[in-house]
Amino acid sequence: MFDVKKVSVQIGDGELVFESGKIAKQANGAVYAYYKGSAVIATVCCGEEPSEPIDYVPVSVEYNEKYYAAGKIPGGFLKREGKPKDKEILVSRLIDRPMRPLFDKAFGREIQIVPTVVSSDMINTPDIIAINAASCAVTISDIPFYGPIAAVRVALIDGKYVINPTFQEIPQAELDIVVAGTHDGITMVEGGAREVSEDAMLGAIAAAQPVISKICEAQMEMQKLCGKEKLPLMTIEEKDTSWMDEIREYAYPLEKEASFVKGKANRYAALDKVHRDVKEKYSALLEEDEKREGELDKLFEDMEYEILRSSILNDGVRTDGRKVTEIRPITCEVGLLPSTHGSALFTRGETQSLAITTLGTVQDEQLFDNIDGEKSYSNFMLHYNFPPYSVGECGRLTTGRREIGHGHLAQRALEAVVPKKDKFPYTIRVVSEIMESNGSSSMASVCGGCLSLMDAGVPISKPVAGIAMGLITEGADYSKYVILSDILGEEDHLGDMDFKVAGTKDGITAFQMDIKIAGVTPEIMKKALQQAKDGRMHILSIMTETLAGPRAEISERAPKILSFKVPEDKIGAIIGTGGKTIKGIAAQSGAEVNIDDDGTVMIYGRNNAVAQDAKRLCLAIIEEPEVGKIYHGTVKRIVDFGAFIEILPGKEGLCHISKLSKKRVKNVSDVLTQGQEVDVKLIDIDRMGRLNLSYIDAQTSEGKAD
Repeated sequence: MFDVKKVSVQIGDGELVFESGKIAKQANGAVYAYYKGSAVIATVCCGEEPSEPIDYVPVSVEYNEKYYAAGKIPGGFLKREGKPKDKEILVSRLIDRPMRPLFDKAFGREIQIVPTVVSSDMINTPDIIAINAASCAVTISDIPFYGPIAAVRVALIDGKYVINPTFQEIPQAELDIVVAGTHDGITMVEGGAREVSEDAMLGAIAAAQPVISKICEAQMEMQKLCGKEKLPLMTIEEKDTSWMDEIREYAYPLEKEASFVKGKANRYAALDKVHRDVKEKYSALLEEDEKREGELDKLFEDMEYEILRSSILNDGVRTDGRKVTEIRPITCEVGLLPSTHGSALFTRGETQSLAITTLGTVQDEQLFDNIDGEKSYSNFMLHYNFPPYSVGECGRLTTGRREIGHGHLAQRALEAVVPKKDKFPYTIRVVSEIMESNGSSSMASVCGGCLSLMDAGVPISKPVAGIAMGLITEGADYSKYVILSDILGEEDHLGDMDFKVAGTKDGITAFQMDIKIAGVTPEIMKKALQQAKDGRMHILSIMTETLAGPRAEISERAPKILSFKVPEDKIGAIIGTGGKTIKGIAAQSGAEVNIDDDGTVMIYGRNNAVAQDAKRLCLAIIEEPEVGKIYHGTVKRIVDFGAFIEILPGKEGLCHISKLSKKRVKNVSDVLTQGQEVDVKLIDIDRMGRLNLSYIDAQTSEGKAD
């Protein structure tokens, strides 16, 4: 009934298997891929041929994880999978970015790739299987594709590169990156690290290449076994464009002059004016055919592409006048928002991030309910917002895939220096509000986020900065190339590479590279990493001039978290019968108090005074009375011969009437009243453990009571 084709490739100690012919046969292409206990079904479909050619690739990737894959039922009120989780969006981007450049615009049809995780052993990561399965599904389909591509995860553990590490191995890694590429070269790298060197990063990429080639070969073998004949590209009529020759000759010098106007808004305005003036001058030609205006817009774009690239390659001059290694002017400001816990404004040229740090308690942690394992919590998060006004436009305020991707990259860059929970028991949220954008707002978020963390008093180990690099090449073999530091939006759009590197003065903490050409040589990669390091050091020097390190104390407006340990045999005394004592401490102080089985007491107060009061009450419960010490107590009962005064929670002593005054006291109530708070001195503990107190000795002694 089924004509199943299968190909396998050895990866580490397991086999990655591609199967087709049994599942989802109505899709243009479908592959069931599995590695040990994790499996993915990847499908691809395409729409109808459009009536007119379009100038982009309408591809979408919808990676999704089913809870049943790990034998779980979704948490929450609704017991079915809902909108995509952040992880699913991030993996969708990992699949999209290396594949998108390999589809031909001339195909024109909508393409949808859906990799679905249907089995997860919670040991082997399904995202890598999904990338390879998606590529294989497209490769064997009838959709034109200049692939295949393949991907592996590379981790550096104990000085060795591990291909496709398990979930359990990844936390031990100094470096964790996903590398994707074709049979001949690397096209995408993304991941994080714990301050690794540039050489370690290059080594990881080199370790990935032969494995990627093997997986690509397996996909090509699969194509031979069951690949469909490719659909034709759209037939584009050869048009007579000679009518544009005169326009190009006239417009090129005007376009070139406008392309070097300083300032993004001014430059765009100058280019727009050139375009409007040219269209007006040649309106008669444009009226002859309604399609000519669109063709003229394409001519303007081609001229801009040519002008920008030739200026950089031949003259080393960029559209804003900078040299290729020059960083835009940078200004930093901290503490500018009066009521936040930490804030910073980082401006680099026309890209600006307003970053805010907020400190919370354990109740503010982020819960993750996914198929990777048991429910987990994170006490550090970074959210990136890109409002339309940052580029001078109107639009909806939404959180899309771009915002999630950029925020994840910036979070990864800072995670390596944020203190662990046992050292700094706060939940930390950083928000980067992009106020202006003209290239590399994600790296501005890293810089601004780092400054806001330090302004809030978060004891990060070292400052972190980020920079975006670009690449302009010429020739089929890319023999002529220029690497750009701190790229503009135009250089990203019209260039051949977007290469982001973040790190400290001692190493890389986050890395993302997308290449629009077939691949880059090791020489280009090495030079780009060194140039990025130089730029990072420059940015760090400016940041540390503004704020050299974390403030000594956290913000006064932040909640105060205190942590200390008590002897395990005292836990019961603090909790009390049915939790009565610990609840009383919380009610009296206004703080939240928790105690673990090992005696660790965690106190969460809305401010320092509240937290310290709760700590005092906890310690008072387990404190042993000390003879000669003055205590601040409360009169509990008055009797004929004296007063019983509570000096510590649950510990009362007798202040005899003779110890109330040096003069004769007829009635105890002449000196003390029930509920009165007084200072008393512990003068004796008798053999039965009874406490004897003196009121008069506390009044004449030097110092104050506790």
